[in-house]
Amino acid sequence: MSDTTAPRCGVVPRGGVALPGDQARASVVLAVSPADAFDIFTRETDLWWRRGLRYRAGGRAPGVLHFEAGVGGRLFEEFEGPSGPQLVVFGRITLWDPPARLAFEWRNMNFAPDEKTEVDVRFEEMPSGTRVTVTHRGWAALRADHPARHGEEAAVVIRRLGLWWGGLLSALHEHAARRR
Repeated sequence: MSDTTAPRCGVVPRGGVALPGDQARASVVLAVSPADAFDIFTRETDLWWRRGLRYRAGGRAPGVLHFEAGVGGRLFEEFEGPSGPQLVVFGRITLWDPPARLAFEWRNMNFAPDEKTEVDVRFEEMPSGTRVTVTHRGWAALRADHPARHGEEAAVVIRRLGLWWGGLLSALHEHAARRR
């Protein structure tokens, strides 16, 4: 992977004031058009989204991770659990603007019904393809002792979140490169 395509991640200040634990950003450049990048991200999600308990509710169990197209659509995972078929909804799409932008609510499995964060994905045309940038925000609204924080300080949580998205975008990059 060249330096121009390497996933980048980090803490991003909001409104010029750093809010540790509030948002993380990761980006990668894919050697495809914005329309293809949007399609790969949303229609081929199960093919590039990593498997295992760190990335999926079903871990490595056979199943599918899927976006339903359009505002109100879900990001969900279906898999075969020990007690039969399982369905886990991670969020709902709040903005669907192909090929430029996608936004959705994100809920970890340990979130209470009223708790959520937001993921904003932008697809920017570049001379070498499309820059895909994921910004995940809203962590400051979760209490300091929230289970999703794993007892860590906000800055540690956001750093891990940036690295988590960076890992996913590396997998997206690898998948897009194999399609050519």
